[in-house]
Amino acid sequence: MKAPNGRVVAITAALFETPGEAERGFDDLRTAAAELTARITHVREGIGWIWVVPGSRNLPEVRSSRAYERYATCQNAFRRFVVLLAKQQPRELTERAGTLRRSDGR
Repeated sequence: MKAPNGRVVAITAALFETPGEAERGFDDLRTAAAELTARITHVREGIGWIWVVPGSRNLPEVRSSRAYERYATCQNAFRRFVVLLAKQQPRELTERAGTLRRSDGR
């Protein structure tokens, strides 16, 4: 997900077979924006904190696109993500031909 200024604010670890599946996943997140909770954790390598929204079977649904130097900054980044997500307009979900396979989740 990108902010209006073009900065990537969140990525997903999920791989989607089709663009329609990716759109449905995004719409599900958008619909649940008010109830989303994040787990804030220290990155394994390096310095900083990331936020992660756990999905089914405790696998990450979506996470911050970068590490934040301070815990509080990471919390604020998650709050901004939720507000931005809630502002997104619903999309008309369509199943398009072709597959979408991006390893970076964007």
